Parts: sequence; structure tokens; C-alpha cells
Amino acid sequence: MLKGFRPKAVLADKAYDSNALRTIIADIGAQAVIPSNRSRKILIAHDVQAYRARNCIERCFNKLKHFRRFATRYDRRTIHFLGFVHLAAAMIWLR
Repeated sequence: MLKGFRPKAVLADKAYDSNALRTIIADIGAQAVIPSNRSRKILIAHDVQAYRARNCIERCFNKLKHFRRFATRYDRRTIHFLGFVHLAAAMIWLR
């Protein structure tokens, strides 16, 4: 999934903590922001502030999924879908 992208950092959950994924991320020149799984003998440090931002983004998507139109992607054109995303985000912000 990361092929063709040049991110500065890859943010992921503890479930994606594997040496193979960390190697792929290092090969593309990005920083792995993945907390260590508790089964690791030697914990690998991660950027806590960046990981908190990942959590905020994930919670935002979870709130957007409550809108049926967003979750099922009724809009076929990207511009219409993006317009609804902006509308739904504004509605969430005002709650």
C-alpha cells in the first residue's frame, strides 16, 4: 500500500508493529510512528505528539462514518463527495 508514496512519516497502530513493515517504511525514507507492541522485548521509541495527531484523525473519520451518505459513498463525483465531507465536518464542529 505504501508503494509510490513518499511520506515523511507513517502513522500506524500497535497492530502494525512488525520489523518487516518498519523496514519497508525505512526503505522509502519515512519515519515510522508506531508504538511498540507489548510483546517486544526491546521497545522502540516513537513520536508521541505525532501519534496523538493520528488518534485525532481516526476519531474524526469515525464521527464522519455516522453520516450514511459518507459511509456508503453515494456521490459518484469526487467534487460532490468532497463538498459533503466539508458539510459534515462543519456539522460535527458545531456540535
